[in-house]
Amino acid sequence: MLHLLSRNWWAVLLRGVCAVIFGLAAFAWPGITLAVLILFFGAYVLVDGVFAVASSFGRRKDGKFPWSMFIVGLISIAVGVITFVLPGLTALALLYLIAAWAIVRGIFEVVAAIELRKQIEGEWFLIFAGIASVLFGVLVVLWPGAGALALLWLIGIFAIIFGVLLIILAFKLRGLKKRVEQAAG
Repeated sequence: MLHLLSRNWWAVLLRGVCAVIFGLAAFAWPGITLAVLILFFGAYVLVDGVFAVASSFGRRKDGKFPWSMFIVGLISIAVGVITFVLPGLTALALLYLIAAWAIVRGIFEVVAAIELRKQIEGEWFLIFAGIASVLFGVLVVLWPGAGALALLWLIGIFAIIFGVLLIILAFKLRGLKKRVEQAAG
């Protein structure tokens, strides 16, 4: 695997650069409409999926076919295509999924705090955390546009951090390329 990765270090670098560009674009246009945000996400996921599928076929020569990488790539491509075909539905579904998760999690945190009140001290921290989670979920349901903007910033931060880490990995793999080739050959 190290041999394959070091040989294709440039693909890891390209994925990292795409992630950083996507993350910076998310910050450069904070007033971006929800549809454009989702289309940027779709483009990123689609490109990432294509590179994952291409990398899996490149690894085929090294023996066992990397089914997990191939399937993840296909899923990313499918999500990208769905995003382009139904951008409004994708955005709304994502926001409501996040809201539902926050509400359900918050309810369970409050229930857990009530059940643990005799066993722990300071259970009210967990109660307040649960209430905050429920309130967040309700606010996202009531004002999905504000939730989308907050999500934009989180996605931007994630993409930049992920991209920088991939870029660092790519240069480390490039540095290992000669050593791995000498050991293999």
